[in-house]
Amino acid sequence: MYTTLISVAQLQSLMASQQPLMVFDCSFELMQPAAGDAQYQECHIAGAVRADLDRHLSAHGAPDAASGGRHPLPSRDSFAAWLGSVGLRPDMQAVVYDRQGANYCGRLWWLLKWAGHEAAAVLDGGLQAWLAAEGAVESGAGPTGQASHYPLTTPRTELVAADTVLSQLASPNQTLLDARGAPRFRGEVEPLDPVAGHIPGALNRPFADNLDANGCFKSPELLKAEFDALLAGRDPATVVHHCGSGVSAVPNIIAMEVAGLGRTALYAGSWSDWCSDRSRPVAQS
Repeated sequence: MYTTLISVAQLQSLMASQQPLMVFDCSFELMQPAAGDAQYQECHIAGAVRADLDRHLSAHGAPDAASGGRHPLPSRDSFAAWLGSVGLRPDMQAVVYDRQGANYCGRLWWLLKWAGHEAAAVLDGGLQAWLAAEGAVESGAGPTGQASHYPLTTPRTELVAADTVLSQLASPNQTLLDARGAPRFRGEVEPLDPVAGHIPGALNRPFADNLDANGCFKSPELLKAEFDALLAGRDPATVVHHCGSGVSAVPNIIAMEVAGLGRTALYAGSWSDWCSDRSRPVAQS
């Protein structure tokens, strides 16, 4: 079972062994939402199922959305219904990837864990690493799985609401980690949300800092050293991750787990949810 990262060689071995497996292409472009579908149509790992951030991994306008923010989480029931519609079974290893530095496939990784599906891993290096190894690809619409019922089990991730974050501000029991780029964190620019800045007391760890020059996650030792330096003695178990809309925060969750620091919590609504209530405090610089 692969639960955090899986290498290209490991995925190729799984495919050759014909073990139960489902691969998901989560490619997406935030400023051009239709681009992910076009990228998938042009080239994807052979047999990969399409998973779109807006259509499949968010709950825009749904009355049962599980979070606020620009990319609200679907409810567990709605997400399980989608998993069943594409044919995922509990005995399958799920592998997720994108071509955007694990920015978007992390959302599906997290949702699978939230549904209780522990056998879920990110393809380290994404589509670029697969192509570099001359892995099998195809174009077009992709496969249509045999629909089934996906049974939810106990969540394996922790979801934190805005009220909890607010109640724990300045508490040693909560350490906020913001995955946005430093200029947005400092409030110098804000291209997406109506308010610039960050949640008071938050630390900044841009999600791209987890990757090396080849687009793969850094070594566990290096990641641990970097997170230890950032946390500066704070208990890793108190960390709550967020970003702009709960998507790019997940690579930090994965990186901390790869580093041996445990699986930490997510405030999925993130800054877009936080700043929607003008009574909540905002920090800049």
